[in-house]
Amino acid sequence: MFLDTVLARNPALVTAAAALHQRGDIPPDTYVMDLDAVESNAALLAAEADRLGLTLWFMAKHLGRNPELIRAIARAIPRYAAVDAAEARALEAAGARPGNLGHLVQIPRRALPGLLALRPTAVTVYDLANARAVSEAAVRLGYAQDILVRLESAPGTGHPGQEGGVPLPALAGFAAAAGRLPGVRIAGVTAFPCLRCDPVTGEPRPTPNLPLLLTARDTLRGLGHRDLSVSAPGATSVAALPLLASAGATHAEPGHALTGTTPLHAVDPHRPEKPAYVYVTEVAHTLADGRPALFGGGFYPRGRVASALLPRSGARLRVADAPAGNIDYYRLLAAPGAEAGAVRTGDTAVLAFRTQIFVTRSTVAVVAGLSGLSGGSTRLTGLYDSRGRPL
Repeated sequence: MFLDTVLARNPALVTAAAALHQRGDIPPDTYVMDLDAVESNAALLAAEADRLGLTLWFMAKHLGRNPELIRAIARAIPRYAAVDAAEARALEAAGARPGNLGHLVQIPRRALPGLLALRPTAVTVYDLANARAVSEAAVRLGYAQDILVRLESAPGTGHPGQEGGVPLPALAGFAAAAGRLPGVRIAGVTAFPCLRCDPVTGEPRPTPNLPLLLTARDTLRGLGHRDLSVSAPGATSVAALPLLASAGATHAEPGHALTGTTPLHAVDPHRPEKPAYVYVTEVAHTLADGRPALFGGGFYPRGRVASALLPRSGARLRVADAPAGNIDYYRLLAAPGAEAGAVRTGDTAVLAFRTQIFVTRSTVAVVAGLSGLSGGSTRLTGLYDSRGRPL
């Protein structure tokens, strides 16, 4: 999906990643992350958000909750949106500050005291039961927690496994009940996804959830709630921020823009964010019909991987489709033609596609010095597992 873009915009990353594997410094099934590019992308996003009067909460799930990358991002975007309680703890340990908790995964009741003690800017709640649980935990801590009301997604816009939220017709009743809870204050609304990238052009476009949020905000205003935030995540990038600001959003949650890997970046390599990771693996064996098999472990089912580069020969081979329901022990390539030369067991393969590292079993290697920001030569700064733990 992104191999052409990364070869055009960040060829040094491809070269460095292949060299690390060939020297044995990284194993197959490793994501190689360009620390300088991630930091630069975060600064670009922060500057544009500041120009537009938007607040950013960054997401790190697709980065594997990596502490080096979190620290680099937090220098420009200090506060995060955590996908779940485990991620909030990892982000906090790396030195970032809590922005929005509970948006994609509600906070388990027994985890609330510890996470609310971090004093997040906001906690997203899907229903009155979760609002009540937040209230009870906040009261025990001696303060009132700002909450964002998660709206039920407009029909046809949500993702399986992410169901939930307050239906718009039920918002007034929810607000009345939540307003009687002593430990929470309704501080705004959120939904997901509010933007999606056009499948042809890659341009971010509003989904029906964005006007839904604005209607919900106006409903709450009519009920007397003031200073309301509108957090509108989904396909957040430098290109998307003006659209969000003009629509009335106050907050956005960049994730893949931090690595230059939104669908827009696959279509248009000239966008300001620089591609910041590649996936490195190797040829495990070759089938009798000539198709090479790569070691797997990091192939995200929605990654839209298209081709692999074998640096030794320079061959670009098509990656065969694989059913999402199967474990990716291996991933097959198309058999090379005569012009591509022989494929050998142990050959390095470099790929670039959309990922969510925290759901893989991959290694993460962080490199610095590719773009000159670190002032030194290219170096491997650390190896981590997919949850951000040093190896």
